[in-house]
Amino acid sequence: MSRSMKIETSSFGLIVIDGKTYHSDLTIHPDGRVDDSWWRKSGHRLSLEDMGGLLESAPEVIIVGTGVNGLLKPLPGLAGMLAEKGIELVPLPNQEAVARFNELSGVKRVGGCFHLTC
Repeated sequence: MSRSMKIETSSFGLIVIDGKTYHSDLTIHPDGRVDDSWWRKSGHRLSLEDMGGLLESAPEVIIVGTGVNGLLKPLPGLAGMLAEKGIELVPLPNQEAVARFNELSGVKRVGGCFHLTC
C-alpha cells in the first residue's frame, strides 16, 4: 500500500499537497515523494517515457491530472501498455483527478502526474 497523502486543492497553475504548495507540473510517487520538475517530451502528449521515474516506484494506479481544461492527452495505446505491466491509467481533468487520487490514497499504491495549467 502507499503512504496516505491528500491533495488539498488545485487550480490553474497551483496544487497543494499535504500543506505544501507547488506551481509546476509534478509527479506524486506512492511512497509520498513529489517531483515538481516533471516535463513531457511533447508538451500536451503523455508517453510511457514521460513517466519513467514514476513507473520505477511500482504504482498500481496512475492518476493523470490532464490540466484544468483536460488538454494533456495520453498517447494512443498508453493505457494498454501500462495495463500489461499491471498498472491502471486514469486520465481526468484536474478537479476530478484530485478527487480520485484522494479516494485511492492509502488504499492502493497510487501515483499521480499533474499538469497544472491548460
